[in-house]
Amino acid sequence: MFKKILIANRGEIALRIQRACREMGIKSVVVYSEADREAKYVKLADEAVCIGPPPSAQSYLNMPAIISTAEVTDAEAIHPGYGFLSENADFAERVEKSGFTFIGPTPESIRVMGDKVAAKQAMIKSGVPCVPGSEGALPDDAKTIIQTARAIGYPVIIKAAGGGGGRGMRVVHTEAALLHAVQTTRTEAGAAFGNPAVYMEKFLENPRHIEIQVMADQHKNAVWLGERDCSMQRRHQKIIEEAPAPGIPRRVIERIGERCAAACKKIGYRGAGTFEFLFEDGEFYFIEMNTRVQVEHPVTEWVTGIDIVQMQIRVAAGEKLPFTQRNIALHGHAIECRINAEDPYKFTPSPGRITMWHMPGGPGVRVDSHAYTNYLVPPNYDSMIGKIIVHGDTREQALARMRTALSETVVEGIQTNIPLHRELMADAKFVEGGTSIHYLEGWLSRLKR
Repeated sequence: MFKKILIANRGEIALRIQRACREMGIKSVVVYSEADREAKYVKLADEAVCIGPPPSAQSYLNMPAIISTAEVTDAEAIHPGYGFLSENADFAERVEKSGFTFIGPTPESIRVMGDKVAAKQAMIKSGVPCVPGSEGALPDDAKTIIQTARAIGYPVIIKAAGGGGGRGMRVVHTEAALLHAVQTTRTEAGAAFGNPAVYMEKFLENPRHIEIQVMADQHKNAVWLGERDCSMQRRHQKIIEEAPAPGIPRRVIERIGERCAAACKKIGYRGAGTFEFLFEDGEFYFIEMNTRVQVEHPVTEWVTGIDIVQMQIRVAAGEKLPFTQRNIALHGHAIECRINAEDPYKFTPSPGRITMWHMPGGPGVRVDSHAYTNYLVPPNYDSMIGKIIVHGDTREQALARMRTALSETVVEGIQTNIPLHRELMADAKFVEGGTSIHYLEGWLSRLKR
């Protein structure tokens, strides 16, 4: 096992990894930007090194600075968390070539899954169902593009092969708008991701977003750890996640979960990963794989009893998975609300100093956050400042616990989206379960504020 791990991230996930290390008796090194000097995880770290000014490009995305910090602190492994460099195959490769262990998949796996076209082709070969679409990237030939769209049937969605985080997508409803949409998405993709390749898929009208958590070791063992429903989202950004997904028969979930685990074995995957699907009319359609720990991993941890971050570390150190598929059972229901520093209805960021920070407690309540009273939320990064996660024996109990937890939560000095969460927890359709990925945006458009 590693004696010292460098955490190449910030915010709540840096603290989460730090806690996992401490529990395992591993020392942690935290890198931070000047904007994060007062962060909780910086104060709690065994070692903390400032690697640059607030802009991400000069700090959390600065590969040489991160690797040289690992060298001078004698760290043995680097955990990238999520976001930033976590799915950057070049970074994973540089980490490994510099003599450190990358706590994540191989650079090859990240490369294949980071290219949505290559990922889709790999999944088709592995027997994982995919959304009907183009075979590979779209060519330059306008005639072929038009024929492809006709064969799929409108509406279609144009996606950047190297996209992610809800960016690089455009829905097309008519043939007249098709070629312009393809060209615009290509231009955007080239600028944003350094890869202008785009592909086309059938646009599903009212799907749910369901994902399967997997874990694989370096000894050809792979399991799936249940599913999560992440359909409550705005502009492809998740706001609420839960496990298990309400209203989907277990046999349907099990069939797709088994295929995901089998695909991991086939592609030689290692570490934690998430297969993301659209689910409509009883069918699953693969959209992408995330080759890292997810923001919403706590809901899976709570229903399975498995510490996903510790398991990432153990697998990276060469250990075998300590369980088989037969050992994995789901218990109860978990719900997570992302707490963002933003206007709850307009979603404009609200950085600034927190003058009061009171988080909930009680049975079945977990809070993952690096914030505290008098903490200054910097304007330089993502607006998420924490997560409230609850667990109950049933979904009804979990909903009741989340309502109670949100009613106890007090954050002053900045705006947060807690009022939005309170309303959604009382919304009849959400309480019923099974809302589509478009539900929240429709709900917001009907609000008169």
